[in-house]
Order: sequence, then C-alpha cells, then structure tokens
Amino acid sequence: MEEVVLVSGCRTAIGTLSGSFENTSASDLGAAVIKEAVSRAGIEPAQVDQVILGCVGQVMEDGYIARHAAVKAGMPVEVPAYTVNRICGSGLEAINTAARWIQTGDADVIVAGGAENMTMMPYYLRKARSGYRLGHGELEDGITHLLSDPFSKDHMGITAENLADKFGISREEQDEIAARSQQRAVAAIEAGRFRDEIVPLEVKVGRETKTFDTDEHPRASSDKEALAKLRPAFKKDGKVTAGNASGINDGAAAVVVMSKSKADELGIKPKLRMVARAEAGVEPALMGMGPIPAVRKVMDKAGMAVDQMDVIELNEAFASVAAACSKVLGLDSEKTNPNGGAIALGHPVGASGAILTVKLMYELERSQGKFGLVSLCIGGGQGIATIFERVS
Repeated sequence: MEEVVLVSGCRTAIGTLSGSFENTSASDLGAAVIKEAVSRAGIEPAQVDQVILGCVGQVMEDGYIARHAAVKAGMPVEVPAYTVNRICGSGLEAINTAARWIQTGDADVIVAGGAENMTMMPYYLRKARSGYRLGHGELEDGITHLLSDPFSKDHMGITAENLADKFGISREEQDEIAARSQQRAVAAIEAGRFRDEIVPLEVKVGRETKTFDTDEHPRASSDKEALAKLRPAFKKDGKVTAGNASGINDGAAAVVVMSKSKADELGIKPKLRMVARAEAGVEPALMGMGPIPAVRKVMDKAGMAVDQMDVIELNEAFASVAAACSKVLGLDSEKTNPNGGAIALGHPVGASGAILTVKLMYELERSQGKFGLVSLCIGGGQGIATIFERVS
C-alpha cells in the first residue's frame, strides 16, 4: 500500500468571535491556506488531483465551501473539490480522507484541511419562507444549534459537565488545565513559535484594513485566580465555565498530502508520514470521551503506545475533556498541547483538526521529536485520532 506523506502545511491566525475575521468568509480563509500550502510545497496548482476541505457551518455563500475556496485559491477549474463534515473532527477527517484516496491509488497529490467562520453563522426564522399568519416568530441562533446535542438537546457544555461528574474532575483541576493552556499559548506567541506556520492576511475591521497574523483569543490575564472567579456557564453549581471551555472562533488550515512515490519523483522532502488513523463512537451525552477509544484503536493499529508520542495535540473542547482523556489514556502533560490548546487559542470547529495537524508538524520539527498524535472529541459522540511521524 502506498505510503502517505504531508509535504507542507499552514494555517491562519485564529480569530475570536466577531473579531478580526468578522468580514472574511470561511471560503476566503480556506482559499488563503490552500494557495499558501501549494506554494510552500513547491508545486503547481495543476498538479493537484483533489481538494478536500472540512467545514461544519456550510451556509450561505459557503454552502459548498471546498469548491469555492479551491477556485478562489487559483486551482484550475479542472481540479475537483468536495467538503466533508465530521463536526469537530472535520479538518482531520479531510486529511485522513486524502490518505485513503492516495492509498487506493486514486490520487497522488491532494490539498486537505478545514475552514470555519463561526462569526458568520446565521440566525434562522423557521417559517419565514412559507410565511407567518399570526403571532411572533422566534429567531434561532445557528451557533447555539451547532453547539447542542441533537439527541438530548443539551448544550455541549452539559456533556462536559457529564464528563466531569463521571470521571470525578474538580473545578480546580479544570481551571488549572485552562490556566496552563493560556500560559503556554501566550509563551508560544511571545517566542514567535507560531510565526512560520501562520499565513498573514489583510482583513477589513470596521473602516480599517490591517494585517492579521497573531492568534487573538489567548488571554495572559487568565490565571487560576481569575478563572476561579467565573460563574458556572451551563448549570447551577456546575464546574464548566467560559474560562475552562474553548472559544467560538474563526480560522483555517491546509496541508498538501502526497503519495511517497510522488514526493520522491518531484524531489520534495516530506515533513510528516501518516502512520495510522482511527475513529470511534461513544455515548452522545459523554461525547468528550471520544478520543479515549479512538486513541486506543489507533495505537493498536500502529502497534504503538501513547508514551512513544513526543508531541500530542489533543483538542481542548473543554478542560474536562483534556482531564478525562489524559487520566484514562495516561497522557504526559508536558507533551500534550505544549504550545497551548483550544481553551486559549480557540476552536473554529471545522478547521480545528487541520490546525492541530499543522501545529504538530511545526512543533515536531522545532523539538526534533519523532512521533506525534492528533485527536479530537466530536459532538454527537465520536472521537478521531491520527499518528504522524516526522520525516528526518
């Protein structure tokens, strides 16, 4: 079976809700990273066989985002594209799907990633099309629907509370994880560790145009003392707050995935080799434990153990997710999210899996580590995990 390698990768800086990307569509974000990833790979757009992009909020002008972003990025119209949606795992699903195309011999060069603009998620009037005869119409928030469990109708924050109760995770433990995420993200930004992976973009904010090249969600002031003052966000006497949960964000990331033989033919040195990938399902009300069976499955596939991982990018949808998965899987906190996680940096849902992969790519290179793991929990009760090896 053909070996799968990643030869380039990049991401945007991550915008906060109604922040720097408030006027930049997800397809424009996707176009920027597609174009840059292809350029960094040193190939021509016409050499790309397929574009695969993850996105959750496929609405309005972003209704078929992969094709729109690909054409905007300068891909020839002959290059096909399609969108995948595995909720929070969509960006990683796009990369894993690209690997399947390559391993079956149906493609040699694929641009894969994810893009999301949660700020632009619309509000809905369900009866507006057919009309209202009498009474008021309720304006429904697309983000609230996106972040609600379709089975229990509970907000994702309640599933995080369920997880904390099941695994005995205290408020203090969650705040400690959140504070560490903030400290590491701020330190990484100040040290310039994200500079090479981020594509600077010119964006319009209000009446001004500025260059946006730095993640804007981290808060240096979010220490344990400040976090302890926040009220529970989802239930009375709860443990989950706005401070120990991920943000609502905008961003994009893309990688160029190739067959090893094609990379050799083109004289391109790969950055990562895909070792194994896996998905798993769990109880929807405990969706945050999705990475546990997914990581176990991917380790079994690879014949490896988590202690062999040098860098772990575990999506911090909530601090309770990070705590539960770390406890059960025995993850080393020093290796997990070394440059901060989604609590600090943000979680643009359809893009997060690709963003974590790009972060892993650059951190493995910086630290000269060998193996890395990317894993995310998924709303509705799933987990996804992929192991990569740095090509030295």
